[in-house]
Amino acid sequence: MKLPVFVVDAFTAKAFHGNPAAVCLLENKLDEDMHQKIAREMNLSETAFIRKLHPTDNFTQSSCFGLRWFTPASEVPLCGHATLASAAVLFDKIKNVNSTLTFVTLSGELKARRAEDGIILDLPLYPAHPQDFHEVEDLIKTAIGDTRVQDMRYSPDTRKLLVRLSDTYKRSFLENLKVNTQDLPQVESTGKVKGLILTLKGEPGGQTPAFDFYSRYFAPWVGVAEDPVTGSAHAVLSSYWSQQLGKKDMHAFQCSRRGGELEMSLRPDGRVDIRGATAVVLEGTLTA
Repeated sequence: MKLPVFVVDAFTAKAFHGNPAAVCLLENKLDEDMHQKIAREMNLSETAFIRKLHPTDNFTQSSCFGLRWFTPASEVPLCGHATLASAAVLFDKIKNVNSTLTFVTLSGELKARRAEDGIILDLPLYPAHPQDFHEVEDLIKTAIGDTRVQDMRYSPDTRKLLVRLSDTYKRSFLENLKVNTQDLPQVESTGKVKGLILTLKGEPGGQTPAFDFYSRYFAPWVGVAEDPVTGSAHAVLSSYWSQQLGKKDMHAFQCSRRGGELEMSLRPDGRVDIRGATAVVLEGTLTA
């Protein structure tokens, strides 16, 4: 078996920044267990599999494809950065002729369209509701110790816990914060939480670009200690910060070691457009 495979850095225009995802193009149906084996072999936070929906489809002319995402440990219902990477492969490497692509996924139909300075993803917008601190106190204390928390929300649709740190902290604090992810699956084993978002209000611009908010994202429950730049987390973050800031258009930075920028626009239909750049850093053939 030979599969075309690409590695794409998403939410960045520079190689070795942003969030890397592997993208596999499936000409034929793949044995079910092979998806997970390949994702484990690629050993990136996500491996995306693009498949044809009909025998007559082709990757250059067709505009609608199936799309699945796997971490090294499990399949996930939504991954923004690997969707961005998949669209980049089809647009930039396969030279797909369409301006908009539709992906049929576990989260419904997702669209990706060409933009002048990147690709725009059309993702669901996930509301987050107030969360009682005592229910998740052990999780938070394990993750960030005595770090001051200003607000806490839970997204039942995504099973992500959003923790807003005190406004007294600066970006550098979030960047340098040591987060204990190793023990989190033991502390929270009910299945309620599958991802931890730490977020911080942005700072006015000076010598650096102004961002509306910062974040980091951790998902050891699905085999990803820290995810460098996370589109699905921003489908939650954009809902929260839009309410907090009274804005529909926002510019965010995910403060991982690799770092990545995202631009978000909330839409009247209850969804969110997330714009990002990409850099294809590897292309080859997977042999199994």
